[in-house]
Amino acid sequence: MASENSPLLAYRLLGEEGVAFSANGAGGPGGASARKLSTFLGVVVPTVLSMFSIVVFLRIGFVVGHAGLLQALAMLLVAYFILALTVLSVCAIATNGAVRGGGAYFMISRTLGPEVGGSIGLMFYLANVCGCAVSLLGLVEAVLDVFGADSARSSGLQVLPQGYGWNLLYGSLLFVAVGPRSIPLTPRPGPNGSSLPPQVGHFTGFNSSTLKANLGAGYSKDYTTGAMMNFASVFAVLFNGCTGIMAGANMSGELKDPSRAIPLGTIVAVAYTFFIYTLLFFLSSFTCDRTLLQEDYGFFRAISLWPPLVLIGIYATSLSASMSSLIGASRILHALAQDDLFGVILAPAKVVSRTGNPWGAVLYSWGLVQLVLLAGKLNTLAAVVTVFYLVAYAAVDLSCLSLEWASAPNFRPTFSLFSWHTCLLGVASCLLMMFLISPGAAGGSLLLMGLLSALLTARGGPSSWGYVSQALLFHQVRKYLLRLDVRKDHVKFWRPQLLLLVGNPRGALPLLRLANQLKKGGLYVLGHVTLGDLDCLPSDPVQPQYGAWLSLVDRAQVKAFVDLTLSPSVRQGAQHLLRISGLGGMKPNTLVLGFYDDAAPQDHFLTDPAFSQAADGTQEGGSPALSTLFPPPRAPGSPRALSPQDYVATVADALKMNKNVVLARACGALPPERLSRGSGGPPQPHLLDVWPLNLLRPRGGPGYVDVCGLFLLQMATILGMVPAWHSARLRIFLCLGPREAPGAAEGRLRALLSQLRIRAEVQEVVWGEGAGSGEPGEEEEGDFVNGRRGDAEAEALAGSANALVRAQQGRSRGEGPGGPEGGDGGGGPATALTFLYLPRPPADPARYTCYLALLEILTRDLGPTLLIHGVTPVTCTDL
Repeated sequence: MASENSPLLAYRLLGEEGVAFSANGAGGPGGASARKLSTFLGVVVPTVLSMFSIVVFLRIGFVVGHAGLLQALAMLLVAYFILALTVLSVCAIATNGAVRGGGAYFMISRTLGPEVGGSIGLMFYLANVCGCAVSLLGLVEAVLDVFGADSARSSGLQVLPQGYGWNLLYGSLLFVAVGPRSIPLTPRPGPNGSSLPPQVGHFTGFNSSTLKANLGAGYSKDYTTGAMMNFASVFAVLFNGCTGIMAGANMSGELKDPSRAIPLGTIVAVAYTFFIYTLLFFLSSFTCDRTLLQEDYGFFRAISLWPPLVLIGIYATSLSASMSSLIGASRILHALAQDDLFGVILAPAKVVSRTGNPWGAVLYSWGLVQLVLLAGKLNTLAAVVTVFYLVAYAAVDLSCLSLEWASAPNFRPTFSLFSWHTCLLGVASCLLMMFLISPGAAGGSLLLMGLLSALLTARGGPSSWGYVSQALLFHQVRKYLLRLDVRKDHVKFWRPQLLLLVGNPRGALPLLRLANQLKKGGLYVLGHVTLGDLDCLPSDPVQPQYGAWLSLVDRAQVKAFVDLTLSPSVRQGAQHLLRISGLGGMKPNTLVLGFYDDAAPQDHFLTDPAFSQAADGTQEGGSPALSTLFPPPRAPGSPRALSPQDYVATVADALKMNKNVVLARACGALPPERLSRGSGGPPQPHLLDVWPLNLLRPRGGPGYVDVCGLFLLQMATILGMVPAWHSARLRIFLCLGPREAPGAAEGRLRALLSQLRIRAEVQEVVWGEGAGSGEPGEEEEGDFVNGRRGDAEAEALAGSANALVRAQQGRSRGEGPGGPEGGDGGGGPATALTFLYLPRPPADPARYTCYLALLEILTRDLGPTLLIHGVTPVTCTDL
């Protein structure tokens, strides 16, 4: 069985005076021998020795005898076509940077990330373990062919008993001999532990008739297993002996010129081994009849001028392959253990000797090989080993393909004889041959890889390696962002794209999650303004903060981007974020702010389960907990970073920029089950109350179909579409003046709701009912907020509106007399969230504080409330 690590490497790793790799896979202890190997000794020799395996001596006859010369050559071409495509990928990756310990595992994991790299690395390790067992079984087969008691050969040395148990014992004893200081050998067993009676085969010399008889296929039963052979099973055995192409790449750290040696040496080795295999196929077909080829896989010894020479080659090849497989497997396992991907399971594999030899990994591998030897037959394991190697080769091709498609500027391999076409063809051919050889083994290997990847994803891996998936995502996102043309926007496809400005997330967690629900698949940006002037600072204080905010996003389980800025004032910083947040056609269209009041902020980090679990100061991976990264909430009465004047000015700025505005008050009182993805049980019945008109100018009629009123309806409907809010009922209130007839406005609104496909209850409320006073007049827009009606009158109207809303909330809970005709029908549900119309700020900045006071009166004691002002059309009745 061939291996990815050459015998030469095995000797250098394990010899007493040899140079051992250090723990990180670089050069020897002192680095004195680093980078001294030439192309021939460092790449060609180890690759050729790895690719010349037991197949050369014990399976040439098997392949030609069953498949015939023509199909054997076809198999060889297919095998080397796959190998050649993978060689191109190996050369490209290897010449883009040094390949350290672990070989293929190192290349794959540092390209595709620890999840995929770790899973395939473990499978590549298993391939080497099985390969070691295959070489040992081949060695047992060769030994028993000469010394077995049931051997048909009359050598007079048939002294070894045969059978399954004896074969297993011989394999185990030979495996003990394949210690770290010996040179490898290998034989094979007979059928069911004993050799078949001898068949009569002929060595005809060069004979055209023999060649003609051997051209076509003649599949029959394999005399070592009794299984019927076919193209796939024979190809599996052949391909199993051609692997080993990465042996030279694994030694890149010790080559004088890796960027030249790896491509040149690997290609020369592959071409040389292909020529030798082709020559042996032709010579066997010309000189040996089919009976000899099919019934005596060790026929080379019988036709050799000096038979012991063949035996020496068989034993040396088998022991060499088994040793290099064992060392290759242990090196891969040691690299996996060093990366700490599988935790304590592989912790003992980190143990090394004084010279750097991974004894822990060797013992692991030794035990696994002992288990694999239970398979008993070389050909039985061939398909499994081949499939595992094909998975590793497909992963190398996929790594190179990903790097090429990602168009990363730092992917600049000095080897250029490849393209994404060769990589893609390599991946496809490996996957195709996997399923042709053994559908069961192929499906099982992919399932195993998926399970291992899921395990590693759940555990989390190092992020310092770099993920090519991120480069691919960047490439694709950039491409599609360029195609997202804002000039093609249509109201039918409008969705909220939110910018939530957060001062301290400790007091804003419920609002964070509510905004995440309101986005409806749109853009969601968390914005934060750090006060300061870069001219007066030695460095930008914003950049180090991104890690904490991204951790907040992960822990809160919201799908948001983070955008931070530095500004002398919060208002200017908000302007920056409103202008520059987002990219291309994905820019915020709605500003979300917490309400400005005197309520003491709560510390939700102490009560939220996702954050309180990390209150000890650390979180997963040993990084600081979020509770240590954000300061405690401000104390009541302490100075604030934002004045009332600037708060209202920020709202006015957003409206001037044609942004919708949402002000959220008392979100900390929202039902927790409505903000979580999975509640402990069925949520309590709740109402979403919508008042889609300006309660400071409460006129019915056309006011219900203006842009802002429709925006309120749209936002409430979007929230009701979120799974956590499905059971909540949407309720819309109509305010009637004293001279308005009941039913007319309700009919118009119901017709509009039908056109907009919005399911909601409609309730008519007579203005002043439950409020006591404050009858509306025919004021113009902004009469109250702009002061033309007097502050006292404006505050009285706001108080009346507040009393009206509270009265309806109390009736829905059954606290007062039954609701008006067409009411909710009882049942006592509570209002979970109230949507109110947000009037425009006054034109005179001097009245900003009065405007904020009116909003405070309007929303006082209403519970969770959203004050919303929409400036863009968001609904459409067309298809």
